[in-house]
Amino acid sequence: MIGRSDEGQAFPIYVMVVAGLLFLALAYLAVGQAATSRNGAQTAADAAALAAALETRDELAGEWAENIRDPSTWVDIFDGVVPGLADSCWRADQLAAQNDAQVDSCAWDGPLGYSVEVTASEPVGETIVPGTENDYAQASATAVIEPSCTVELPEGEAGDDALPKLTCDDVQWELDPEELPELPKPEDLFDVHLAD
Repeated sequence: MIGRSDEGQAFPIYVMVVAGLLFLALAYLAVGQAATSRNGAQTAADAAALAAALETRDELAGEWAENIRDPSTWVDIFDGVVPGLADSCWRADQLAAQNDAQVDSCAWDGPLGYSVEVTASEPVGETIVPGTENDYAQASATAVIEPSCTVELPEGEAGDDALPKLTCDDVQWELDPEELPELPKPEDLFDVHLAD
């Protein structure tokens, strides 16, 4: 008699434990869904900021190549001080769209950086947490362009037409204005990375 009574009391406890475990599983699923959406938005923001910075890096490298015989412009070019340098936020828009997001803002942080904020195109979706079906993940990223080169002016006997020695990440480029070898590539001249 006592045994049967105990069995009847254990069943509601068992049901409550199973219900609690199911609720926890659904809650973890909701958190995972939100984290996945957030990670996707962060990937889009990173890609957008890097794309804008890479476009500007390529433009700066092109300016350097065009002005290679005028070393007086080199320092300004490596500092990003180039008249008419174009804003490359249009590249951020392209990359964000390719990663299922839209750019909310793209700011040109001086000549050598871009800050981008994006919102995911798709909502988090329906979960046990109310309101997530209309919740969109947001993220931001900043990319910077850093010159990789140092310029060493030629010594007096080298002649007025001699070009400076260019050292980029421990690689020396000796540039002869009469016979220019293959020039450094944009990735040799500048490093582009996400800011910490």
